[in-house]
Amino acid sequence: MINLLDLSLEDLKKWMKENGEKEFRAKQVLDWIYKGAYNFEAMKNIPKDIKNKLQENFYISVPSVVEKYVSKDKSTVKFLFEYRDGNIIESVVMKYKHGNTICVSTQVGCKMGCTFCASTIGGVVRSLSHGEILGEVLMAQKEIGEKISNIVMMGSGEPLDNYDNSLKFIKSVNNENGLNIGQRHITLSTCGIVPKIKELAEENLQITLAISLHAPNDNIRRKTMPIASVYSIEELLEACKYYISKTNRRITFEYALVDNLNDKEVHAEELSNLLKGLLCHVNLIPINKIDEKEFKSSSTNKIKNFSNILLKNGIQTTIRREMGSDINAACGQLRRRYVKNNIKEV
Repeated sequence: MINLLDLSLEDLKKWMKENGEKEFRAKQVLDWIYKGAYNFEAMKNIPKDIKNKLQENFYISVPSVVEKYVSKDKSTVKFLFEYRDGNIIESVVMKYKHGNTICVSTQVGCKMGCTFCASTIGGVVRSLSHGEILGEVLMAQKEIGEKISNIVMMGSGEPLDNYDNSLKFIKSVNNENGLNIGQRHITLSTCGIVPKIKELAEENLQITLAISLHAPNDNIRRKTMPIASVYSIEELLEACKYYISKTNRRITFEYALVDNLNDKEVHAEELSNLLKGLLCHVNLIPINKIDEKEFKSSSTNKIKNFSNILLKNGIQTTIRREMGSDINAACGQLRRRYVKNNIKEV
């Protein structure tokens, strides 16, 4: 059995032809799915014999909702989704004036081991297919009753560790016969797998690449990010420069501020020197409390001071708006709690 969402329109057209059916039926079937019909019986203009053939060969892997949380201010909706094999992932929808943004997971868990992230606790179970990632968007849209207009691949998992499926997902949601979300409305976040950044550069996509930097030097970065022992900041920035030269797209550097670890004025000056002259933007992130970790977020004053130093030195900087803190909206937190409270580990 094949997940129908892992097939492109052309793939399904080919299948229809090989099975003695008209090719136009393929678009009809996919149109139904994008309208929210996640079983073949609900596809009213599809003949019964075609439905039977589809039922025998395919399933539609849109996850079921295990838990759903809405923040007090209604700006954030957090989902725990379950797939056919019982694995649990998280997705978050954030509502802005300019539209709805969804943060999707690309893997069940994560093996990158970043110490301030709950997603890595317990490691990675498996990668999601591109159709399963698409399923997160479709189910979230159905649940909130509104269109998703922006996508950030920043949930559980490392997108570049699931490179092929992440790339297929981007092309799928960008397709005019699907969700038709522009590439400039898609952000991919990576902890910094250097060879894959260079490979992604060759695709010449118009997405935003976000790099989880979180430190101004290798010594501090190695304390929180195991990937830093594989690729130095120098190697990472070299890959970023290559990416910029190929795509002419600005890179976002994510910097989670941890009290007394990477948030001092000297660190802000060091980061300014590191990024000077690079086509980039720094997104400062107040970290969320994680039960299994002892890290503490920097104070509001420290964060503002850090931002002011970067701005003074000509580095474009914003402080990420905290959303959904009352529903544990940081990636990995709800899944971790759910897994701990259930007998069967997924």
